[in-house]
Amino acid sequence: MNIRDYKRVLTGISGVHVTAYDQSGAIDPQLTGKIVRRIADAGIHNIVSGGNTGEFYSLRHEEVLRLQAICVAAAEGRTVVTAAAGRSIGEAIATAKSAKREGAQGVMVHHPLDPFAAPKAQADYFISIAEASELPLVAYVRSNAIAVGDLARIATHPNIAGVKFASTDMMLFSECVRATEGTDAVWICGLAEGWAAPFYALGAKGFTSGLVNVDPARSMAVWKALEAGDYTTARALVAEIAGFEMLRTKFNNGANVTVVKEALMLRGDNVGPVRLPGLPALDAADRKYLEQILKGWEPVAA
Repeated sequence: MNIRDYKRVLTGISGVHVTAYDQSGAIDPQLTGKIVRRIADAGIHNIVSGGNTGEFYSLRHEEVLRLQAICVAAAEGRTVVTAAAGRSIGEAIATAKSAKREGAQGVMVHHPLDPFAAPKAQADYFISIAEASELPLVAYVRSNAIAVGDLARIATHPNIAGVKFASTDMMLFSECVRATEGTDAVWICGLAEGWAAPFYALGAKGFTSGLVNVDPARSMAVWKALEAGDYTTARALVAEIAGFEMLRTKFNNGANVTVVKEALMLRGDNVGPVRLPGLPALDAADRKYLEQILKGWEPVAA
């Protein structure tokens, strides 16, 4: 897939699949593959393997590579697969090379979490990996500290297909869009369905989602409403998932993946607990609240 076509895919939904574990705590390839196939069958445009919803930072490097091979095999070419990478530059480049061998169409590089990372050097980090990767890259930006000029430098690099902007600083985001006006830069809402409408209003296209693991049709309905400019419908759909998304933000987002996994377990997929340092499981009260939320969702036509 050439970078122009990949950019178009990124303006859809990038669904981040969970990592299912067996009773020993190892990756469960059958159940993980089942979840990937369900997301692909729903028509989600891009499946991200090894993203934060997939517990990237608690996976060993070899587990990340295995997970992405499982995802590519399960997707069977029915949708685009983007392989997540990160940590050291060398590790990220090795992951990108492995992803190309497995058949992924792109690579998403996580924001560097080094506490001593300099803002300009963070931009250089993404660009260094992009220049070494044979696959087009998505830069996953989670910082408000990087200057607009450096963010524009990331977004307009010839091998960077899009920027997953995962900050709530909407003024910074609007400045980034203005700074890249007239280019083919693609800015993606990196904060899921709940933030997609304001991002779209400021110039984003597409959004990332963990909800796709549980109810991909609902996520698709939000995307279709936004693409049609129907903000009234989009707001109504987002209102229905507000409780689910708010529950994910508990404990400084420590319950983010936990809520998705517990929802899957409530629906019969025993995906196993979240690995530390994420919250392994919900307490009884939050689990009951989640169950009530899921029971209250009426089916949505994708």
